[in-house]
Amino acid sequence: MSLPPEYANPPLPEGINVTRTHPLADFARLLGGVAVVVVAVVGVSAVAAAHLARFVPFSAEAAAVQRFERVFPEAGGGPVEPWLRDLTARIAAASRLPSGMTVTVHYVQEPTVNAFATLGGHVVMYAGLLEKLESENAVAMVLAHEVAHVKLRHPASTLGRGLVLGLALTLVSTATGSDMVGNVLGPAGLLTVLSFSRRQEREADEAAAGALATLYGHTGGAPDLFRAIEVQRTGGSPPAFLSTHPLDAERIAAVESLARARGWPTTGATRPVPPDVRAAVRRATERAAPGVVD
Repeated sequence: MSLPPEYANPPLPEGINVTRTHPLADFARLLGGVAVVVVAVVGVSAVAAAHLARFVPFSAEAAAVQRFERVFPEAGGGPVEPWLRDLTARIAAASRLPSGMTVTVHYVQEPTVNAFATLGGHVVMYAGLLEKLESENAVAMVLAHEVAHVKLRHPASTLGRGLVLGLALTLVSTATGSDMVGNVLGPAGLLTVLSFSRRQEREADEAAAGALATLYGHTGGAPDLFRAIEVQRTGGSPPAFLSTHPLDAERIAAVESLARARGWPTTGATRPVPPDVRAAVRRATERAAPGVVD
């Protein structure tokens, strides 16, 4: 039995279920949209983690890395490490560290031109950088800069950001993400993973200049450090110090401008590095030089 025309299905227009866009293009747009959302979520989470990590008690941070302290080298005697410890203690007092926060300096007898701060208040100074610095004031500028990173909780903030990024990478590659998380949380993270942003470096510069002004009555050590690094940069391969502490005219000018604004003299009498310390540093770098047999 045929239906009346008004009850019959109308013929479908030709091409009603056909799109001019290739299905793969639609899929690509969808995938791109998801990727944008994921990147945004990861970015916001990383920023939030970096911010919140600063509120973790320092005692908890120090306890967390205590079992990895064996990765920090032992100087093995000599006058250098005791001198660095005394100078660091004076800088810590001038920096007005929060109650319960401590800084431990480690001296590495290698010619690498570098120094850095890491989790738990640990600061590492290499003989190669010490050898380039003529005055105690310049050494104090390096140590004050690293102490400032500890005071401002920059290692903890960077750790939080690194963990979030590592966990996010597990969505793409479980092995890659797990490796990154392991590097951040393990011994390698204490020595290699942490690197600070330019904003964090500027904050540490400012705090270090203030500590120098308190300790010596002027900020004369800052230019000495910058000049030594510039000489090393132009005289050969860039030192490792520049990979984590980018020195440029803008940052140097910012430190000098801050000193003028705070009324801190930018020049003044400097103290020489003690002769026994300088001699020990020179011996360490000479022993570590290529082709030298100890």
